[in-house]
Amino acid sequence: MGRLGKVDPSSYSEPNRITTVHSSLKWIVDFQNTKLHGSVTHRFNVLENNLPAILLDVRNVTIKDVVILCDNKSIPINHFVSDPVDDIGAKLTLELPQGTDKGDLFVQIDYETSSTASGLQWLTPEQTLGKKHPYMFSQCQAIHARSILPCQDTPAVKFTYDALIEHPTELTTLMSALVQDKKEGKTSFKQDVPIPAYLLAIAIGKLVSRPLGPNSNVWAEEDIIAESAEEFSQTLQMLKTASDICGPYVWKQYDLLVMPPSFPFGGMENPCLTFVTPTIISGDKSLADVVAHEIAHSWTGNLVTNKNFEHFWLNEGFTVFVETKIVGRMQGRREQDFHMMRNLTELKECIRTQLANSLELTKLVVDLSNCGPDDAFSSVPYVKGSTFLRYVEDLVGGPEVFEPFLRSYLQKYAYKSVVTDDFKSSLYDYFSTTDKKDKLNEIDWNLWMNHEGMPPIIPKFDDTLANISKDLALLWSSKDIKELENNETIKQKISSHQLIDFLGKLIECEEIVNLNEKKIELLESTYNLKNSKNSEVQFRLMRLCIRAKLMDRINDIIAFANSNFRMKFCRPIYRDLGKWPEAKPIAITNFERVKDQMMAVCSHTIAKDLGLK
Repeated sequence: MGRLGKVDPSSYSEPNRITTVHSSLKWIVDFQNTKLHGSVTHRFNVLENNLPAILLDVRNVTIKDVVILCDNKSIPINHFVSDPVDDIGAKLTLELPQGTDKGDLFVQIDYETSSTASGLQWLTPEQTLGKKHPYMFSQCQAIHARSILPCQDTPAVKFTYDALIEHPTELTTLMSALVQDKKEGKTSFKQDVPIPAYLLAIAIGKLVSRPLGPNSNVWAEEDIIAESAEEFSQTLQMLKTASDICGPYVWKQYDLLVMPPSFPFGGMENPCLTFVTPTIISGDKSLADVVAHEIAHSWTGNLVTNKNFEHFWLNEGFTVFVETKIVGRMQGRREQDFHMMRNLTELKECIRTQLANSLELTKLVVDLSNCGPDDAFSSVPYVKGSTFLRYVEDLVGGPEVFEPFLRSYLQKYAYKSVVTDDFKSSLYDYFSTTDKKDKLNEIDWNLWMNHEGMPPIIPKFDDTLANISKDLALLWSSKDIKELENNETIKQKISSHQLIDFLGKLIECEEIVNLNEKKIELLESTYNLKNSKNSEVQFRLMRLCIRAKLMDRINDIIAFANSNFRMKFCRPIYRDLGKWPEAKPIAITNFERVKDQMMAVCSHTIAKDLGLK
């Protein structure tokens, strides 16, 4: 495909020539035809005289009319769509009048979305918990905002927005913004903090809320609101802890929306309204660190943003780094280090399986000239990035030295978009007059940023908790059933996190002695796996069943794959099934049956995993 633009390989827009300042949305939500009808009025800042045209990103959007708004007049302008790229989008050219000056320019675009817009998911009443009302939600990251509105769909551009949404009167509409006004069937919103297009978000459904504290609520369907409120009761403590680490919280409101199971990610850091998967409701708060991660994004990603997705580690590596600090302050340094070590187990598995044939995507800074961000998505920027930051922190003398720098970096680049060199120069500038500057010369930036594979250096972690799960994995992989039944070690009490890590490490073992139905049953009875509500546990159990080629369990495996469409779970399940010849046809048949219930980003990547694309 080549690079679509100079600033962002995945965007035709030209933020070096013109940039969006504010967008006003007017949408009518059409559940019957699964479309948004309406308009967007962009206020642009033109950066050069005589700009011939505005280039915007679109994907399957029908443009009805385009006018320049000037002196209470509407001036129609010529427009056309060209240069489509599969799974990426196309270029919308808006031809400007000759002699267009620098400065403010208001352009109104009337349009409607496709009924299959990649950034929107429309659920029938039967697909919801309540079974009575439809539901719609968006997922714009990485480059799906262009399917919802014509825009500069690049994180290099940040804009404020307001919105007026017309929707069915019995449903509640929420956005990544603050509610301004609610009338029957109409809700208006305003976001005063500039955001990149991928943070534009909307959800509409039969939703109720419970307060988590001042300026914080959890939203969900009625059937799960009580358990959601209980599961996320530590949200405000996490938010305060994150503020202590990163600085003031600028977004005013912090709400959570528990999504339908078809939501493809663990969470999405939409400002004012984090989306979270229901798969993190475990009954014991053991998976609530996803909320800590999304809270951390309020600074790392939302306030300071990667300029394009080649530098995605600046969003996700920093966010995991701060997330582990929140865990450390709330649960202790030992848990913080165990958290990072568990992440490394997942990274190793990701490189071995998902990225085995595309090792160039295991670099920290990737080349997206011929690859869309969705195809490049993996745990590499999250885990390799956070491991690098921990290495740098240890190098300069630990948290008490590094955290003041982190706050200064976030303050320096707040409301801006950055690349890796911005972080690097900020680091060297901060420590240039201290006794730590020579330490920074030990960093091999080329090795960390541009080399493939696992992190080149693993920091010294407290491995007390990790050693227990490591020893259990060794035991279960090397001993047969009789030896295990008489072994006292397997009867020791372990935490949910240790159980998850142990099962993950067991999957990673090259050989597992006598992995069969009986051994799986012993695992289940020893750790009460059948009664576990923990989705991370169930996911690993299903993968072990696939590895054991237990055809008697195929219905359970398919049922788990259909119970949620979170990519972290369903992609590895389908990949594993695809390598099991007897099960692959069953997996493909099931995927073809349910793929229309998935978001585009999920069905697209699974189709590739199964060799169907």
